[in-house]
Amino acid sequence: MSRAMQPEETSSTTEASAPPVVPMHVRAWNLLNKSGIVVAFVVLFVLLSVTVPDFLTTRNIQGLLLSVTLIGSIAVTMMFVLALGEVDLSVASIVAFAGVVAATVITQTHSVLLGVVAGILAGGAVGLVNGVLVARFKVNSLIATLAMMEAVRGLAYLTSNGDAVMISQESFFALGSGSFLGISYPIWSNIVGFVVFGFLLNKTVFGKHVLAVGGNSEAALLAGLPVTRIKIMVFVLQGLVTGFAGVMLASRMSLGDPKTSVGLELGVISACVLGGVSLTGGVATISGVLVGVLIMGAVQNVMSLMNVPTFYQYLIRGGILLLAVLFDQYRRSRRRV
Repeated sequence: MSRAMQPEETSSTTEASAPPVVPMHVRAWNLLNKSGIVVAFVVLFVLLSVTVPDFLTTRNIQGLLLSVTLIGSIAVTMMFVLALGEVDLSVASIVAFAGVVAATVITQTHSVLLGVVAGILAGGAVGLVNGVLVARFKVNSLIATLAMMEAVRGLAYLTSNGDAVMISQESFFALGSGSFLGISYPIWSNIVGFVVFGFLLNKTVFGKHVLAVGGNSEAALLAGLPVTRIKIMVFVLQGLVTGFAGVMLASRMSLGDPKTSVGLELGVISACVLGGVSLTGGVATISGVLVGVLIMGAVQNVMSLMNVPTFYQYLIRGGILLLAVLFDQYRRSRRRV
């Protein structure tokens, strides 16, 4: 009798151990969620190449890549801030402040090295203040960085006496205009940034901790993660990298300008959200951010080629940001289903 029951038992065991069948629409959504932004960029790139004159020329592609270096250099660390479930609206002011500090120090000391270091550290100092306000004093990051956006822009004007600071050291200009193997230094710095911060996000304990804190900070705290220290480190990192971006921009402009980069923070956040970084934290991919940066750059490049009036450009950029936020909300609703 036990022998007669054996085949039936084996059959039931096999059925129990079989993996669940994933519906076709769920598999299609998972694939779209992972590669949809890449597909969208490829379609957009092909469409622009066919319809927009001079878009696919070597000179224009080089110009496009150079034009996204400022947003790209900051997006790699804004990705970490957003992955924490926080936001940093002070980056544009940090760019201006770091450029002014670098220009002022170079003018007074005639030392390019001191100027570069001072500009980067100035950005890091602002990032430290942001981090302490958000992590230690529990101030909402939107409010804290909005306040710092105004305060740091004011510091930039005070440091420069309200005017641009001209730089006379020609060796400083090579940082923003020099090239290696036919590729300009700002593009190289972006390539290095995406590689380094992609590795930091995907291959290190720090990256996993950032995503864990952004996914559920209370659970991360109960698991023993130093949540406060992680948040401060991310904001300091954001400040240092943004300070470097400000120094690079000052080198390209040959001056430190307290009025530069107004509205830059919206472009950076748009690129990150387009690239799949969740505004509620816990989700980020470096490849998605790269594609988001390229989409923002391609749209801006085409508007320039087609001589689109400035006020229409504001409308288009605002529409892109709104669509990115709506898409992020849609993705989150799909993940909850």
